[in-house]
Amino acid sequence: MSEDEITTVVRRWRDAAPEMVLLDGFHAVKHALRFEADVRLAISSDKDSVLALADELADDLTHRIGDLVTEVPASTLRDLVPRVHPTQVAGLAVRPDLHRNVETLSRAPRPAPIVVLDNPRNLGNVGAVVRLAAGFGATGVVTTGDMDPWHPNVVRAAAGLHYATAVESLPLDDLPPGPVYALDPEGDDIRSVVLPDDALLAFGSERHGISPELRKRATQLVALPMRPQVSSYNLATSVAMALFHWGGPPPAP
Repeated sequence: MSEDEITTVVRRWRDAAPEMVLLDGFHAVKHALRFEADVRLAISSDKDSVLALADELADDLTHRIGDLVTEVPASTLRDLVPRVHPTQVAGLAVRPDLHRNVETLSRAPRPAPIVVLDNPRNLGNVGAVVRLAAGFGATGVVTTGDMDPWHPNVVRAAAGLHYATAVESLPLDDLPPGPVYALDPEGDDIRSVVLPDDALLAFGSERHGISPELRKRATQLVALPMRPQVSSYNLATSVAMALFHWGGPPPAP
């Protein structure tokens, strides 16, 4: 690229970045495209390797990725992203409209539960939960508290799968309708409970659990089976077990 072309790409990136979602790495770009995100710009310091990955892992997207990605010097990539992903590619995409996400979360009847994370603190754990929710086909992931579930580190941990489900931060009073099944060690064994499709599956942090306010709103407290003297599961592990229980046994052959 000429210096003028590099300057143009840098200007476009810096102008767009404050309002956009950072897609950090090949899988984030791949999933955003696959789930119809509006990806405005993508850059790489090694476009050939990105296209080779596309051929190997997402050949349905090779041509789109080839048209989208602009190759820039490695120094430029380092200047534009907080931490260069090993796949040496990053993109910028439009964040879904809040009102559209809230409408999706509130629509009834729902085909699958919503995962509620009550005041989560670990960005990586939230990203892992989004990835799980997308994989299980959950209606969405709602967080309470001051953490932004679209933080770049969350999107990185989720591999861009925010676009495969509805992800929003909402006040506790604005949670979508539906019965709240809150995970708590004092609850009923989850194996004895049928989780309905319109459930809100609520999880607190590993250290503090669910808040008193959410506990009051709970339709039922449910507990995951756990060996005595083990203090807790990782948040994403808990979500995976609850969603697996909701999904029930596999269909008969």
